[in-house]
Amino acid sequence: MRVLFVCKSNIFRSKVAEAMFNKYNKNKKIKAESAGINQKNIGRDSSIILKILMKIKGFKLSKRKARLITKELAKDFDLIVNVADDVPESVFKDYKKRVVYWKIRDLRGNWFMIFSIVNMVEKKVKELLKELNN
Repeated sequence: MRVLFVCKSNIFRSKVAEAMFNKYNKNKKIKAESAGINQKNIGRDSSIILKILMKIKGFKLSKRKARLITKELAKDFDLIVNVADDVPESVFKDYKKRVVYWKIRDLRGNWFMIFSIVNMVEKKVKELLKELNN
């Protein structure tokens, strides 16, 4: 099974979900990656603040820079998790497999929210893994 985490820019929420999922996941038949929908941020890297926080928490973000979700990319995944509250459900209307919506808000410039958002993503990832392994 392949899981794709999606957020707006693929530099925060989806990257965090991918890192956490791949660390917590013990089922080698399930792999996760991430992507975003914001064309202008493709190729951008995650912030140093996020990288440090994730390292402190014991997670390693993917070294892959932000990438765009395309129909070609999406077709290779069995499950798409829309991590973001700012990615409309209509983006996935043509996707024929399962889509899950978490609606987690972005920082929107408020760096004080980083801890609570990362913790929220971690909680949702653990719930998803429990569901997938049952």
